[in-house]
Amino acid sequence: MNHHPGPIVTTAQGAVRGLRQGDISVFLNIPYAAPLRGASRFAPPQPHEPWDGVRDATVPGPTAPQSERKLGRIDMSPYFGPGWSRGEDYLTVNVFTPQAGDLPVMVFVHGGGFVAGSTRSAMYDGSAFARDSVVLVTLNYRLGIAGFLDIPGAPANRGLLDVVAALRWVRENIAVFGGDPHNVTLFGQSAGATIIGGVLATPEATGLFRRAIVQSGSGLGAFTTEQAARVTQAAAGALGIGTDVDAFANISDERLVEAASRLVGIDLWTDTARDPLIGLSPFSLVLDTQPAESVAAGLSADVDLLIGTNTEEGNLYLVPVDKYATSTAWDVDDAAARSHPNPAQLVETYRKARPEASFGELRSAVMGDALFGAGSRALAGAHAAHPKSATFHYEFAWRSHALDGQLGATHAMELPFVFDVAHLPRLSGPVALLGPDKPPADLAARVHEVWVRFARTGDPGWDPYDNERRATMRIDAEWLQVDDPRSEERQAWI
Repeated sequence: MNHHPGPIVTTAQGAVRGLRQGDISVFLNIPYAAPLRGASRFAPPQPHEPWDGVRDATVPGPTAPQSERKLGRIDMSPYFGPGWSRGEDYLTVNVFTPQAGDLPVMVFVHGGGFVAGSTRSAMYDGSAFARDSVVLVTLNYRLGIAGFLDIPGAPANRGLLDVVAALRWVRENIAVFGGDPHNVTLFGQSAGATIIGGVLATPEATGLFRRAIVQSGSGLGAFTTEQAARVTQAAAGALGIGTDVDAFANISDERLVEAASRLVGIDLWTDTARDPLIGLSPFSLVLDTQPAESVAAGLSADVDLLIGTNTEEGNLYLVPVDKYATSTAWDVDDAAARSHPNPAQLVETYRKARPEASFGELRSAVMGDALFGAGSRALAGAHAAHPKSATFHYEFAWRSHALDGQLGATHAMELPFVFDVAHLPRLSGPVALLGPDKPPADLAARVHEVWVRFARTGDPGWDPYDNERRATMRIDAEWLQVDDPRSEERQAWI
């Protein structure tokens, strides 16, 4: 068998050798910023030193320090990936390219609650994008304490600064991989989508990307500095250290990860803010102005935006841990109390809108809107108020029959369709994300095609979203454009 040497590309930092897979080339583990050790873990990302010779880009590299993630009875390993693969040089990108020229570029930011995930997750294989003439880039960023703890003396939102540094790397280098540096679409899911909301509100990122896709994120998901300080106090307490950056710089990654996993149950309600993550994570962006408010004020008015959520986002936090079917009226009230200044009115609104709903369904709906729905609609509305660029809205409604038919159109369900990897064996089965039945044959092809089309043209193929009609594409076995879905429930959050 002949071994053809893989393709070599010369970046600004040095040459890399990738893999040839059929008609596409894949380059793994290319650094976009310097390795992180000691105090540099809490500093802004720095440029990577140039290297001599040809760097091997054929094997996956290290990932951000993180603890193992399990979600009850559902197998989420294709989503979270292999976990922590040790090594300091983990601020890297993977690039999938057909190696033609001047192609649209898509840059993906993974989710995982700000504490988990990596470019090594099976779900983020960019081959289908490259096959369809897109240069696809996935990136790692700092997680947990290193990425998002607000530490006196350190810059805030270091994980977000990493994403901006990766976008700068793309601007500088993507042309040699066949991409057009002036047609970049930034897209991400969950924590990754919330980070993109933050990037939309970051003046330093202006001009680095032309379009954005926000999948199940939130434009209202940031902690205030007062809330973040409580988390920092708790983290310092768990580690037995002071709260300044020098104290954290001396702690090993192992101990930081271990301490992060113990930061549960911190009360983040203040006189001015409720907990935007309703107790599910102690890490998020830290901003005194929510991204939706910054976008309303005109930031990123020239970026095309595609934004949406899944119909049953909250199910992922209930069904796999056996809390859905056992939900009571008290649980619904409790979810509302964690989410909203007027919980009784919120519950009343949801009951009216869903007269047949079980307690589990109501609880999931309230949680899903608190975490993603209300903040996504706020970001869509803020962006749509500026006519310089278009806003498009979707709702992903296809229901998985995993876990005895209950998992539904939950958080992360759109990802296998976006990446056109719904055929992966690991995603099918009674405890796998897509469940025991085959999804509609053309659904992945159609969803993926829409994402590619938006990256190429800025138009996914349905009417733009404005603050009167709120046109929304409901994506299921059948696709249906509807105006202002769930308008009563939407009103309850305004």
